[in-house]
Amino acid sequence: MRSFWLDARLQEVAMALLANDELPTTAGPFSDGDLELVLARLAPADPVKDWVPAYHFDMRTAGERAGHIQLRVGRTQFLDNFAGQIGYTVEPAHRGRHFAARSVKLLMPFARSLGYDDLWITADPRNTASRRSCELAGARFVEIVDLPVGCEMYVAGDRQRCRFHLDLA
Repeated sequence: MRSFWLDARLQEVAMALLANDELPTTAGPFSDGDLELVLARLAPADPVKDWVPAYHFDMRTAGERAGHIQLRVGRTQFLDNFAGQIGYTVEPAHRGRHFAARSVKLLMPFARSLGYDDLWITADPRNTASRRSCELAGARFVEIVDLPVGCEMYVAGDRQRCRFHLDLA
């Protein structure tokens, strides 16, 4: 596990790199056969919202969009405990093919290249498919936590998150 100094340093480097347009602006495409991740955009940090830079990839299969996955570049208490460095959504027509878990696996080497040796992924406790995707990607369930009152997820109606730890070593 990283020391606090390394976590703070990773956050600082990510913010500085994006501010100076030095984060890699190209990534992928990453593919495992019928699933391909194509970089859709690189979102800048938003210090007002305490958001870190994020790579947004479209999941594509047979030429059509099947969902999306984000890799958030940085470490904050909110990311590690509630939002995670990875977020994904699979379109209903493409569910059941493990696209979320496969996409996480496809992003692992890229995350390592950005300096990560571990990532956090969270899921709604009621979303058994998302929880299973975390497990299929190799993440280990750690705990269920209560969301802070007032955060965007809480305001949207969520009350808890399952935390999964993904070792990239």
